[in-house]
Amino acid sequence: MERKKITIPDLLDKKKNKKPITALTAYDFPSASIIDEAGFDMIIIGDSVAMVVLGLENTLAVTVDDMLYHSKAVARGAKHAFLVGDMPFMSYQVSVEEALRNAGRFVKEGNCDAVKLEGASGVIKQVEAIVKAGIPVMGHIGLTPQNATQLGGFKVQGKTSASAKKIINDAILLEQAGCFSVILECVPDEISKIITSKVSIPTIGIGAGADCDGQVLVTHDVLGFYKKFTPKFAKKYADISLDIKNAVEQFKKEVEDKKFPGKENTFHIDEKELKKIKNPSL
Repeated sequence: MERKKITIPDLLDKKKNKKPITALTAYDFPSASIIDEAGFDMIIIGDSVAMVVLGLENTLAVTVDDMLYHSKAVARGAKHAFLVGDMPFMSYQVSVEEALRNAGRFVKEGNCDAVKLEGASGVIKQVEAIVKAGIPVMGHIGLTPQNATQLGGFKVQGKTSASAKKIINDAILLEQAGCFSVILECVPDEISKIITSKVSIPTIGIGAGADCDGQVLVTHDVLGFYKKFTPKFAKKYADISLDIKNAVEQFKKEVEDKKFPGKENTFHIDEKELKKIKNPSL
């Protein structure tokens, strides 16, 4: 059976039928192609590209144009997964009009199916306007990296009753504003379970326990491709950075030892033609 493009009704059906939603990040054509071929429901073009691809210290410096560049590449590789473009810092906070304009670019230029915004009460008007314009919105609460400084750094959120209640209310606010789904990042499992039971939209966890409707991780963490930092909630399923290092070191050594290129990697000219070059009088 030919695989169909994943849609929002498909994601809602998965929640209803308690079938886990699978998601990963992607930032380029080859990784998106592989993730899509593996059958993932969703691919998020995350602003984490700033750190794991562009080498920046945090996600704050990445621009809309940066995100669109990577979104286009991902869209070329993923034909079935639902694509969510992560709106970067200051692309939606300034005004409703600017948020709407930038969200439109993610769909029109970046070929995304939806956009993702961090926060709740401070961006409700933006969410409502974007949804009203016909662009699906994914929420993101708990640890929101774009304002991690205000939250006291990259740490678990919702560990007190007051902060937990706020996260629960934020999820409800985002659902009421029209979000089709919400990411819960670094939230205690017990709180994620409450939220998942209270909202009718899918919850996607990243460091939020097993009771969410789905799970997402940064692909570079899954593959062991970003060595600078690995969060506690991530699980490394491979160590491709080591494989790559071994491969390039072997290539370097074979070049230095004059073992590469070998005959199988080399092109040759016909002997008769070669003689004409070496002896023009022939």
